[in-house]
Amino acid sequence: MEHDGFRNNPFVTALFDTCRAALALCLLAACGGVWGQTTTDPSADPLVSQLGAGFTSGDANVNGTTLHFVRGGNGPAVILLHGFPQDWYEFHKVMPRLATRYTVVAVDLRGVGGSAPAPSGYDAANLAEDIHQLIAQLHFQKVYLVGHDIGGMVAYAFARRFPEDARGIMILDVAIPGLDPWQEILGDPLLWHVRFHQTDLPERLVTGRQFVYFRYFLGPEHFTDADAAHYAASYRDPDHLRSAFETYRAFPANETFNAERRNNIDLPMVFGVGEHDAFTPYASKIAGAMRAHGCINLKTEIVKNSAHYIFEEQPDLTAALIEKYASSRN
Repeated sequence: MEHDGFRNNPFVTALFDTCRAALALCLLAACGGVWGQTTTDPSADPLVSQLGAGFTSGDANVNGTTLHFVRGGNGPAVILLHGFPQDWYEFHKVMPRLATRYTVVAVDLRGVGGSAPAPSGYDAANLAEDIHQLIAQLHFQKVYLVGHDIGGMVAYAFARRFPEDARGIMILDVAIPGLDPWQEILGDPLLWHVRFHQTDLPERLVTGRQFVYFRYFLGPEHFTDADAAHYAASYRDPDHLRSAFETYRAFPANETFNAERRNNIDLPMVFGVGEHDAFTPYASKIAGAMRAHGCINLKTEIVKNSAHYIFEEQPDLTAALIEKYASSRN
């Protein structure tokens, strides 16, 4: 009788209900760190604050790893994926302009910069899964995805795996493994580093010399020593540096993934190159192979007076190119 009376006491019942609700909230918060959580910090990186008001730096737990991203602006989402040997900062010259029309998000790919290294998962299809889960956590729908260099390979894999989640894809300054003329490109002396990065030598030779090695690719005309030092820091330790080369070692897996897929994709796509980029002589063949593999809504573009690093060499032209296609109407 005393136990039933205690249980039926209105005050005690209300207390128990409050405790249960608090416990449920605690469990939900704890699970968020495991199942998927996005956090932002507007002051973590001085390079972010230099972009202007409204830009924040964030992290998200996705696909068994943690991705770092920088976000700003409002409007339809535009996702920017960098190449080698860069990180989100590749896009710093175009992000303020794009942010006046779009929600712009520049991502550090798996193992680069503020993103966590992982023991595996560097094939383009899995990197696309990373981005897909990030987009879901940020509650975006129908994003416009722009990928440069390695990021372009990821963008192509995203188009193959998740076309329903994009309103368009832009692939810049890169070839597609498994699509012609990939084997011809691998034999081009200007692209010697692709084969080199697939061996076990890069970590042995580049560790501790990241700045010197990256300076070979990042010429002084468009990159300051501070820029090169920033990118060297993004691949600062053995795990981060290994992540860079693992993306190249995954090219054979990318070849298989891409070569097997010929279904039609109605998604609007753009393949673009800098006028003087090493890939430009192959551009028509690359675009033709993409169309032959089902990219039936593909357009091609050339960024004038630019070589490979179009976001640094011609930021206004490149931003205008993105604006041309990233409208939600396209």
